[in-house]
Amino acid sequence: MKPQPEPVDTDRLPELAHAVIREAKFPMLATVDEEGQPRVRPVSPVRVDDDFTVYVANLRSYHKTGEIAANSRVELAYLSPSHDQVRITGEAKIETNSGTLEEIWKSNPLLKQYLGSPDNPEFILYRIEPTKVRFMREWALEYFDVAFGG
Repeated sequence: MKPQPEPVDTDRLPELAHAVIREAKFPMLATVDEEGQPRVRPVSPVRVDDDFTVYVANLRSYHKTGEIAANSRVELAYLSPSHDQVRITGEAKIETNSGTLEEIWKSNPLLKQYLGSPDNPEFILYRIEPTKVRFMREWALEYFDVAFGG
């Protein structure tokens, strides 16, 4: 017998998607390298806004820095313990707003531990602005577009 997915209340899609994001914690970030090869790695977002804008701290020396500089189109894939999925397709931009940088810096002790100060030249904060947000229930094999602020 084929597994049956739990029904999806489409009026609750933003709420369901945010629940997956909270449960999954460490999404996979997809970029493309200079040879056109897709690259995927886990990341630890430092903030996710209600409109599904995701902030990811990074070091300038990491490979994804060059990949994003060459092609800022990225995708985040979240998988909850119950196997529900959220995919956020968007564009990664370097966050330059001092208020946002300060707020995120103050709320993330690991940034302080690893980087010392927000003025560390290795520190980059990416703001991933969504162009598409999709939710899928385990076994459903169908994505639902999630409304967001974009």
